[in-house]
Amino acid sequence: MKNRILFFIIILFAAGCSGEKNRPDAYGTFEATETVISSLSNGKILWLKLEEGQILDSGQVVGVIDTVDLSLKKSQAKEVKEATAARINDLQAQIAVQEQVRKNLLVDKTRLEKMFKEGAATQKQMDDLNGNLDLVEKQIASLRSQFTGLNAQVAGNEKQVEQIHKSIHDASIVNPLKGTVLAKYAEPDEVATYGKPLYKIADLSELELRVYVSGTQLPYIKLGQQVNVQYDRNEKSNFSTTGTIIWISETAEFTPKTIQTKEERVNLVYAVKVKVKNDGSLKIGMPGEIRFMNVNKDK
Repeated sequence: MKNRILFFIIILFAAGCSGEKNRPDAYGTFEATETVISSLSNGKILWLKLEEGQILDSGQVVGVIDTVDLSLKKSQAKEVKEATAARINDLQAQIAVQEQVRKNLLVDKTRLEKMFKEGAATQKQMDDLNGNLDLVEKQIASLRSQFTGLNAQVAGNEKQVEQIHKSIHDASIVNPLKGTVLAKYAEPDEVATYGKPLYKIADLSELELRVYVSGTQLPYIKLGQQVNVQYDRNEKSNFSTTGTIIWISETAEFTPKTIQTKEERVNLVYAVKVKVKNDGSLKIGMPGEIRFMNVNKDK
């Protein structure tokens, strides 16, 4: 009888040791980098072709916001720019006329100076000619001074046209990254404003399992290390795959309340992220656990 009791004690002890060895090294939940795509333009949403669960490619146009008002503003800005450019051309023509007048006056001055030396011209004639020449030169200088302001206006008009053109381009809702639509926040015919959330997307081809390890476990992990990742198949068994440690927190924190027992939650732990390829079975928020591979923790 005593031998039988001793046998059962040995079996229970062995089972307990085995269970302790099979216990996961860390627990956590799967998460993904979620990106909220917002409107870059103001106006009515003409169309928005996306649904929750839909997979979108990077650069794919998924919607358009009304650009009629922007197109009218762009046409108006172009007209102002063309009018300013026409003023510059007219100014150049006026300067050319005054330059020709100045050239003619210089010829007359040379002739009059020769006549003045010979006594065939009076001092008044010389003074009048010099006065006319000085007036023309001042007119030319005045016309040329207007170029600075007009050129600045043209440059400002060009920037305004470019800004409106960019706003028209931003009215096309272009998906920036490949991923799955997690949530849709807008519908066609609604009015969008700059910064209004339109939908949320995440790349689910790889998920990150955020787990928490104790300080005593830190010596056994490093960046780039392969670990065994398990998640629920059913109540009694798990799916198993491989993950890679991509981030280890440098500071300790209290264990989240969702992790294990109250005794464990009061301990300081370090957050760790494990990247796991997703075949479609992993979901955001799903619980998971890891086991360190090829590590002798009894040393």
